[in-house]
Amino acid sequence: MSRQRLTVVLSQAQGKNPARRALEESIAAALLMEPGLDVSIVPYLYDLGPEHTGRLFLESIQGDMVVLAWMYPRAAFWLLDRDGIKGHYGENQITPPAETDEHEEDGEPEPPKGIGSVDVPQRWIYCLDLRDHNNYAIYVQEVRRIAAECRERREARRKTAVPGEPPMVQLGRYPREDGPATGEATPSARPQFTAEQLLQQPARRWYPVIDYSRCTNCMECLDFCLFGVYGVDKLDRIFVENQDNCKRGCPACSRVCPEHAIMFPDYKTPAIAGAPVGNIGGLKIDLSKLFGGDDALKIAAQERDRELVADGRQAVGMTVGIPKRQADKPKGPKDDLDKLMDALDALDI
Repeated sequence: MSRQRLTVVLSQAQGKNPARRALEESIAAALLMEPGLDVSIVPYLYDLGPEHTGRLFLESIQGDMVVLAWMYPRAAFWLLDRDGIKGHYGENQITPPAETDEHEEDGEPEPPKGIGSVDVPQRWIYCLDLRDHNNYAIYVQEVRRIAAECRERREARRKTAVPGEPPMVQLGRYPREDGPATGEATPSARPQFTAEQLLQQPARRWYPVIDYSRCTNCMECLDFCLFGVYGVDKLDRIFVENQDNCKRGCPACSRVCPEHAIMFPDYKTPAIAGAPVGNIGGLKIDLSKLFGGDDALKIAAQERDRELVADGRQAVGMTVGIPKRQADKPKGPKDDLDKLMDALDALDI
């Protein structure tokens, strides 16, 4: 593949929903007519195992990439990162209908405070959520905009390139789930797959995805999870070591994470599934707390106990791996959540 072409990957929805299939087909048909694009279709990203041809194809892509998937962009991006498909996060300009009337945040956005990814090649990955609109033309127009942006960036890089600088390739330094590091990919080593091979339907999966732009390596998920899902790599960073140990449908560790860095892309609650967090003045609201229900840690402990009992083990409740949320910290100035609670109290509801 020429490095001048932008790779567009459309990840199909699980199941055979006719409306979703129709949108996928319309987008693919339109993009195939666009110059300068290489368009491919793979099954649902979250389900791709390490040996699936769709996953191997994604690992072989070297340049900028656009991924259209049925999940939040943040979840899709960090899902790719965990699979060794790395790059810089490309911002897209598609806004979900529910957000079109929102006021923009005042001031500068809060800078990332997580430990971040490592070994990131100089390429960009853009993720678009196919749930945002049912009009295929919106996605086609955004891919055109991204293609132009990538061309401009490539041209700027070419003008400032250092003589003798090695070409950018997809780094392959992260170990696969089943073996040692694969080494660097080269154009000649890129595998070739037929459409039928790419679209072989994988089994459904369930495991956590870590957003390293938010993860501070506090290890609270490692302490909380009693099923051996998490581990520590050679750089002393938390990672999902044994994903198949995760209990299907259980998002308990996501509730425990103080930075909302753990996602389950298939979960029904947006905050756990990878929706943007902390976008309004850094305000994070736990609705269960706001309306007087059990707090997140108690819910997480109950979910963990349910899975322990199902495994024939003893429930541990709040006695194991529950982080202390600075209960003894001196009371400071009121933040946005305090002010919101005061306003609700004033309404006497």
